Amino acid sequence: MMHGPIPDQAETASPVAGNTPVALLERALSICNNIIVVFAAIALIAACVVLSYSVIGRAVFHMANYWQDEAAVFLLVGATFMSAAYVQSQRGHIGIEAFVGLLSTRANSVRLWLVDVASFAFCTFFAWKSWTLAHEAYVDGQVSNSMWSPPLAIPYVLMALGMTLLCVQILLQIIVPLTGGARR
Repeated sequence: MMHGPIPDQAETASPVAGNTPVALLERALSICNNIIVVFAAIALIAACVVLSYSVIGRAVFHMANYWQDEAAVFLLVGATFMSAAYVQSQRGHIGIEAFVGLLSTRANSVRLWLVDVASFAFCTFFAWKSWTLAHEAYVDGQVSNSMWSPPLAIPYVLMALGMTLLCVQILLQIIVPLTGGARR
């Protein structure tokens, strides 16, 4: 992180020594997240290239741009949602830090755990609704309203998959302290 760890993030997490399935899941998700981050970075660069091409094409060559904006949005949606689990694994999502200095280490651990439980509940609902939306879009053959008309199932599946990975990451952060592992 750019500013360094804040007090509740200073502890380094290690795989749970006594719980092999949790440690394996944690390691597999870490590998998956690292791969996804590379592809998300490529998607962001591709979105920049597509949008730059669109601007130059319109300004210099007076070309119509019927696909560029949507392609860039699809890339940005994919990069945003697919990298959410990685950001969560680093505790990089926005959090209120006002209580960190006021509470004891134990109280901060409980606070983080309760926030993880609430986040898991919200993200699980979001993931479930995203999967139903993706299924509807696929079954109904929904496409965007542009001339290009790409299938809407593409961004919906990326959103649903990203939220599912985020749920798994948060679930690990809930389980690890309960099994005696270090908190992230």
